Amino acid sequence: MGKKYFGTDGIRGTVNKDNITGEKFFKFGLAAATYFKNQKKAKQVAIIAKDTRLSGYTLEPALVSGLTSGGMHVFTLGPLPSNGLAMLTKSMKANMGIMITASHNPYYENGLKLFGPDGMKLSDQIEKKIEKLIDAKNTKQLTNPNLLGRVKRLEDGNDRYIKILKRNFPKKFKLKGIKIVLDCANGAGYIAAPRLLKELGAKVISIGAKPNGFNINFKCGSTYPLNIQSAVKKYKANVGISFDGDADRIIMCDEKGKIIDGDQIIAMIAQRWKLKKIIRGGVIGTLMSNYGLETFLKSKKIRFFRSKVGDRYVKEKMKKLNFNLGGEQSGHIILGKFATTGDGLMVALEVLFSLREGKKASDLLNVYKPLPQILENVSVKDKNVIDKLKSKKAIKKANKLMSGHGRLLIRKSGTEPKIRIMGESYDKNLISQCIKLIKKSIK
Repeated sequence: MGKKYFGTDGIRGTVNKDNITGEKFFKFGLAAATYFKNQKKAKQVAIIAKDTRLSGYTLEPALVSGLTSGGMHVFTLGPLPSNGLAMLTKSMKANMGIMITASHNPYYENGLKLFGPDGMKLSDQIEKKIEKLIDAKNTKQLTNPNLLGRVKRLEDGNDRYIKILKRNFPKKFKLKGIKIVLDCANGAGYIAAPRLLKELGAKVISIGAKPNGFNINFKCGSTYPLNIQSAVKKYKANVGISFDGDADRIIMCDEKGKIIDGDQIIAMIAQRWKLKKIIRGGVIGTLMSNYGLETFLKSKKIRFFRSKVGDRYVKEKMKKLNFNLGGEQSGHIILGKFATTGDGLMVALEVLFSLREGKKASDLLNVYKPLPQILENVSVKDKNVIDKLKSKKAIKKANKLMSGHGRLLIRKSGTEPKIRIMGESYDKNLISQCIKLIKKSIK
């Protein structure tokens, strides 16, 4: 049985509709408090961070009200990257962390991501248990008046996060002489990312670092890498770095203006970690990972396995197989040696650590030749359209055409009302033909 509220990466939707209302966020907070306060801790604590959407001011108080009504004390941190919240959940020994965000989605959408006391995203099983509590009668979960939670704002969340990041690298790590174009998507990383890179001595040209509540991800960030591409050329920078709305994704650009996706970054880190004898087990990718990445890793005798799409599933498989590196082409990259979830700033530091040695980004980050890949997102009213007979027939026909020449992947987006169609083949015309066939059946 599927989940009612949670998708592949938390709860997400349009603000003031369906699940993204103050009323629902009160219930989410109360249900989360009820589930997580069962841990044997002297003090029951939840910490909350958010990205820069205007709707955060509407949803956060409702969430806080639900948590405190369930007997949970709350610390609010304000804008902070998702993995910063995950790190602080663990270091502050909180019962849970909640990130109010819709990641790379537009400003009029919002949602939340939940993290357990270990800083990990929740399993499907735990999410289903919380969903049952959301739909249960609230009166059973409301605590006695003398046990209500307290609320406190912490102003140093970004400083704490930066300190943790710095501890993972040698004290002598500096970026003097490196010019970086940084696009923070007008999102959660706009405070921590420029501050940290400047503290390390880099010259930083910041774009997408002036959030106004509406401009998050709007023609900026990792889903719009044209910004870093043009700015790197204009300012003759060494590298471009682009995050998404909650800074758990990273897309880069070399000094020549070539866009570097998550698969290339993973290949670079895997190669370096093997040389330094840091890599453990191998690499976890997803069904979307380029076949060229798989071939490259095998040539380097690095094991490679695929998980379902979603960094949560990547991390689950990493944990199961005891691997310490994994991620997605979209830029969700998990450095298991340092983090429990995707962290754009952490990955950027790992790449910059090698770049500071005088190497060019074009040499460092173009590790393998990718197989031509086309991805199209089709907006739909009902994602179950691909389960209908007409679509099934079209998908079957397309797979038959592609057989022996490449691969197709058709899936429902877990975060948006879209069908994602991906084709891989050296024959680009064949990819286009197959995608067109499937799109026609969906429309």
